Amino acid sequence: MKIENIRDQYKRIYTFFATLLLVVCYTVSFSIVWYTVYSDTIFLPFYRRGNWVIILIYVVLVLLFSKVFGGMKVGYLKRSDMMYSQIFAIVCVNVLTYFQISVVNRFMPSVWPMVILTLVDLVILMLWIIVSNKIYFHLYPPRRLVVIYGEHTAADLVIKMSRRVEKYMICESVRISEGMPHILSVIRRYEGVILCEVSGPIRNDLIKYCFAQNIRMYIAPKISDIIIRGAEEIRLFDTPLLLCRNYGLTIGQRFGKRCFDLIVSSVLLVIFSPLMLVSAIAIKAEDGGSILFRQKRLTQGRKEFYVCKFRSMVKDAEKHGPQLAQEDDDRITKTGRILRKYRIDELPQLLNILKGEMSVVGPRPERPELVVEYEKNMPEFEFRLQVKAGLTGYAQVTGKYDTQPYDKLKMDLMYIENYSIFFDLRILLMTMKTALFPGETNEEAQIHDLERSKTKDSSHEETPKQKE
Repeated sequence: MKIENIRDQYKRIYTFFATLLLVVCYTVSFSIVWYTVYSDTIFLPFYRRGNWVIILIYVVLVLLFSKVFGGMKVGYLKRSDMMYSQIFAIVCVNVLTYFQISVVNRFMPSVWPMVILTLVDLVILMLWIIVSNKIYFHLYPPRRLVVIYGEHTAADLVIKMSRRVEKYMICESVRISEGMPHILSVIRRYEGVILCEVSGPIRNDLIKYCFAQNIRMYIAPKISDIIIRGAEEIRLFDTPLLLCRNYGLTIGQRFGKRCFDLIVSSVLLVIFSPLMLVSAIAIKAEDGGSILFRQKRLTQGRKEFYVCKFRSMVKDAEKHGPQLAQEDDDRITKTGRILRKYRIDELPQLLNILKGEMSVVGPRPERPELVVEYEKNMPEFEFRLQVKAGLTGYAQVTGKYDTQPYDKLKMDLMYIENYSIFFDLRILLMTMKTALFPGETNEEAQIHDLERSKTKDSSHEETPKQKE
């Protein structure tokens, strides 16, 4: 077994024990609160095993919400993302646990012990993130990588990956036109390869070579790759077959998704009705214009409908024709900036969901004229119209405000090809985290990277070599 493979095995062991440590700390904290405050206050106190069950349920909830939000991925997520994810997860766990205790007690006990528990958990979390990441990146320094690219440069992908300098060190880039012998000689000098915009036999040969040599490979997938990933295995013959279809969801999946939409949209309307009322008053008070904004969009099967949103722009914002909104668009009102930042402007679309025009989760609806423009450069754009448009989607919780349309298309197709009701639920929970903790745009991230690079010492032991 190669040293690199052994290193990866030890990395998984470290991640497992780091995660176990955090769960144990959470569990111990809750156990103290349960035994000292709540266990003796219930009408018929539990014996030993009943207390163990309550604690076990707490552990299951911690693991479930941490899995959904991905906050325990040591060395994978940025510290800020780990913090946001785990804060949201532990708050959800403690709120649900409080209601569980209330059901067991048959009355609402004091909430302050759970509030104190949450604050203690947050302190534990901060210490855990700082220590676990410091140890991780000390044991596992950034990988030295080489970029192999085709006709188009991989500058955009390189910039994105270079933001994680603690994890990836891109040292060189090579164009496929330089020939396979030279490319292979370069690959052997590094710990991993990034394939970007490489197609044809060369791409297949590089993948097989890296696979045979146990060299880590990062691949920017093409649309065809995503379709194949969602293919169904056929096991009727002694020759492997993959079945790719473009039918969208099955009848059973559509029925389950519609039931999910009706339940979730009804509950959310009740929960957010006070916030929607306040938003409507604020919009009207700012400029006296209309509260709602209706615009023609496309949903499943290119069917047209009018999406309903809170107006976030000035009146007559498109008197000079339709334009894509930008993050710093001067047409956005003061109230509109707040509504957009926390996705509040999208809440009226719950009415579109109840009417059956949209789904809670799905590709975001686009304007007909924009779809036509997109399809000129991306004929595959129509694939995303196999399902209903969504209030939120995989591209919205994974990407950023200014993520390129082609990348959003890939993420939308990943969602369609891997659809499940649990995937919908996960995206919905991730949307709540995104709304509460909005991320920076790609442009803002580049500015921050530039500012950080200016503060660093210009002297390095090794200067990355960029051929292109």
